[in-house]
Amino acid sequence: MKILVIANRGQYNHRIYRTLKYLGADAKLVQNTISVGEVEAEVPDGIVVGGGPFLDEIGNSAEIIERFYKEMPILGICLGQQLIAKQFGGEVRTAEVGEYANCEIMVDDEDALLKGVGPKFDAWVSHKDEVSKIPNEFVKLAHSATCEFESVAHKKFPLYGVQFHPEVEHTPKGPDIFKNFLGTVKTA
Repeated sequence: MKILVIANRGQYNHRIYRTLKYLGADAKLVQNTISVGEVEAEVPDGIVVGGGPFLDEIGNSAEIIERFYKEMPILGICLGQQLIAKQFGGEVRTAEVGEYANCEIMVDDEDALLKGVGPKFDAWVSHKDEVSKIPNEFVKLAHSATCEFESVAHKKFPLYGVQFHPEVEHTPKGPDIFKNFLGTVKTA
């Protein structure tokens, strides 16, 4: 199973790649300047859109999400979730409380992505921007005391977003979340 990890200049993109490799995926870390045609040539089974500074050189990430979300599972992490929300008409704002610490995440809907990790879990959050309104086609999967949309999912397609960072050690259930995502890749 081949997973492309789109790097958006975030500090943890290499950790996403390493976690997926550790879990047995054929992961490949690529820059966000990769074209839609180059993604097609890679023939991935799934895509992870990594984090980075919001709207600061996001490259082709939004176009990649738009092109492939009906064909294969996509997971957006931090900025990746924000790009997914904006792509479908949601809203992103500067958070009232910028977060750079451990946080308790409450699961509202397990869905395929958060299956078996709730009803709550600890996660590392590192962001100043967040989704403030989700698109109509999405459901909220999780929230925290300071962020209403810690995780979201498309109602019809295997398109997921998380505001927190499942790829770091401070998110003990992170590997389980990635395993769940890989499980959606196998069934898509």
